[in-house]
Amino acid sequence: MDRLIEKLIELDQQLFLFLNGIHSPIWDTIFHTISGKLIWVPLYLFLAYKLWQLYGTKVFIYVALLLGLMITMSDFIASGIFKPYFERLRPCYEPTLEGLVHNPFGCGGRFGFVSSHSSNSFAVAGFLWLAFRKLNTKFGYLFVWASVVAYSRVYLGVHYPADILVGGIIGLLSALFVYGLLRVIIHKLVLKK
Repeated sequence: MDRLIEKLIELDQQLFLFLNGIHSPIWDTIFHTISGKLIWVPLYLFLAYKLWQLYGTKVFIYVALLLGLMITMSDFIASGIFKPYFERLRPCYEPTLEGLVHNPFGCGGRFGFVSSHSSNSFAVAGFLWLAFRKLNTKFGYLFVWASVVAYSRVYLGVHYPADILVGGIIGLLSALFVYGLLRVIIHKLVLKK
């Protein structure tokens, strides 16, 4: 079993070095911007408006509260449980990769397994897609957004591919859990009428 884990870590590092090795100054700026939080505020405001427009104030409030709960849960699992438990160094701190990692904007915290960016963005995409997929809306495109945000973390040298993969899985599981809560709440609202 230890040999298998070592082999997976080795493959993860090789894939990281390949993906991280494809860079240019223009893409540095683009992926640094994509990886930021403030750049997405217009998207969040647009999504909030669309949700309010589709469902009105009461459902919007429930969805907004559940989204907040889901992001808090997803982020806590990634940063509060996984990172301190596994203590896997980010690629930019890994001594065996010194001089090989393209890390143009700094490294962040020491541990990177799993990616909170990936977890949170896939949680949002998964939840909105689950909740509104039957309305013929375009929420499925949020998976492209989540994938680009996740990839930006590898590009910037702060996460391995496995960090973003497992982060994405945690985000999707968080979305499923909170979507289940939403269904219970909506069912109760319908029964009250």
